[in-house]
Formats: sequence, structure tokens, C-alpha cells
Amino acid sequence: KDYLGGKGANIAEMTNLGIPVPPGFTISAKVCDAFYKNNNSYPEGLKDEVENNLKRLEELTGRKLGDSEDPLLVSVRSGAAISMPGMMDTVLNIGLNDEIVEALGKEFNNPRFAWDSYRRLIMMFGDVVLGLGKEGFDEIFDKKKEQKHVSRDVDLAVADLKNIVSKFKKYIRSKKEEFPQHPQEQLVMAIQAVFDSSNNK
Repeated sequence: KDYLGGKGANIAEMTNLGIPVPPGFTISAKVCDAFYKNNNSYPEGLKDEVENNLKRLEELTGRKLGDSEDPLLVSVRSGAAISMPGMMDTVLNIGLNDEIVEALGKEFNNPRFAWDSYRRLIMMFGDVVLGLGKEGFDEIFDKKKEQKHVSRDVDLAVADLKNIVSKFKKYIRSKKEEFPQHPQEQLVMAIQAVFDSSNNK
């Protein structure tokens, strides 16, 4: 746990027991220490290590990050040796962009699932990575539900989710910068943000 964090150690243990878990890789807690000693930036060699392990992950899944035919989506999750609820952050659905969301919807014959996943990515990225908080996104989302006279998220149609995604991106642009369309850029930024989140209140 001291080396892999709680989640990483538990996933390794389940893998050793032969329990089927989704493929992934763990960046050790020692790298987080190196991150802070390197003025809160990637320590030497980390980018290459991530790229090498990502290639292995792509081979295992038969999918590729940024591919519009067989897209790989990844999550960056934190896991300290000791559980610290509310401190460390997570970013899900990394790898989606304006093109890949359409491909994902067609692949699973479920555009609503794809657009809702994209909506969640943009909201988490804006909050965790860009530091905008959740309030602005919640306001946009709740306003759309009010306009459509629905109380449940699942009652929003694909067109509604597309509209929300567009408004989320416009909101990010007005506050910070463009939401990155390049999946590799999303991944690099998310890893750095999750390291940073060790200092959350």
C-alpha cells in the first residue's frame, strides 16, 4: 500500500488471485513524492513510462487512445496508502472528444450513453484539472432539466446532452481555455491534476 496506494495494491492483489479486473497500470506513490520535489511538475522519465504502459494497455484491450474506430477510454484515479475521503480526485472517461463521442455512440448503438459520458468527462475535467469547481456546471445542467421539466438526469434526451456539452465547453472557454480535444493531452493534464489533489482540503 505504501508503494501502490490502497486502490493499486488491492487491484494487484485481485489480479494475483486470478479475479478478472480491467487492464490498467499504477503510478507509484514514490512518483508523487518526486512530483512535489520537482516543483509540481512531471519528474524525469514519467512521460516515457506512461507512454510505454499506455501502449501495453492498448495491446491488452485491442483499443487505442484517440482512435475513432476502437477508442480506448481511461480513468485517472488516486489512491493513498491511507484512505483520505474528499482529498484526492478522479477523472473518468479520458479519451473522449467531439469526434470520438460520435464513434462511441455508433459502436454501442447508444448515443445517449456516449454523450452522457462526454458530459461527465468535461465536467470532471473542468472541476479537477482546470480548477473551476462544480457549481457552474451544476447550474448549466440543472437549468436544462428545468427547461425540459424533468427531475432525473436519465430523462434528458441526446439532443439535450449535446446542448449541455456545448454549453460546458463554452463555459470552460470563458473562464480558462479550450477543453482539450487531444486525448493524450487530457491524460497528461489529468495525471498532473490528481497529483496536485493530494493537497486538497
